[in-house]
Amino acid sequence: MTETTTLPEPADLTETVFSALKDKAELSTGPRVVLGVLAGVYIGLGGLFATIALAGADALPFGVAQVLAGVVFSLGLLLVMVAGAELFTGNTLLAGPVRAGQVPLAKAASALVTVYVANFGGAVLLALLVLGAGLHEAGEGAVGRAALDLGATKTGKSFAALLASGILANMLVCLAVWMAYGGRTVTQKLAGLLLPIAAFVAAGLEHSVANMYLLPYAYLVQMAGDAPATEMSLGGIGANLVASTLGNLVGGAAVALAYGHVYIRR
Repeated sequence: MTETTTLPEPADLTETVFSALKDKAELSTGPRVVLGVLAGVYIGLGGLFATIALAGADALPFGVAQVLAGVVFSLGLLLVMVAGAELFTGNTLLAGPVRAGQVPLAKAASALVTVYVANFGGAVLLALLVLGAGLHEAGEGAVGRAALDLGATKTGKSFAALLASGILANMLVCLAVWMAYGGRTVTQKLAGLLLPIAAFVAAGLEHSVANMYLLPYAYLVQMAGDAPATEMSLGGIGANLVASTLGNLVGGAAVALAYGHVYIRR
């Protein structure tokens, strides 16, 4: 018998997502940390791919390189969804099961904090490896310049702009996760997540876990002195992560609470 390719109804998809989130909340600390580190690395690999795409942005009309960067960045979430990993931004959807009484608030909060820290560790580890590999020197330094330009842009935004950008970014990311859960094959999952991810990256929105790689990597390139200096600072990186994280929490929770309100009964 061939497996059906019929798309799940919204109500059924909501049940699927909430069931997966409940399983995530039950993970023990050890596996959660390992999978969190992997997610930080995977999203960072998407950021690396996007930075390479942006290295040629000057030769293209505005928007073309940005969309290309968004398309290739989807590698990160595809790895998370198919290979399996624990991603903070996707896990903000736990707000839905918490509101529905399916997951205790304390358990969800503990899971989010643990995954956030593990994501950060994985992302910074990748940034160090990428710097050590000398990829910032590729294209006669074009990759390093693209990383610095991106980092300077992100750390130059106001708190309000970062917060709003973080909300929009994680609405798109969580919708990408949501639709990926509706796919049965790798191709279907990629088709579900591709456009929302491409949209948030192309628009320059703020994803806290992506920034855990992009900003430390740009700072390391700046410290290496192999590209023009910018005004990036550790304080600016911290401010970006605080604001984008808060925005991501709101954006992800909004998606889960909306669908939970419509389709899940307490």
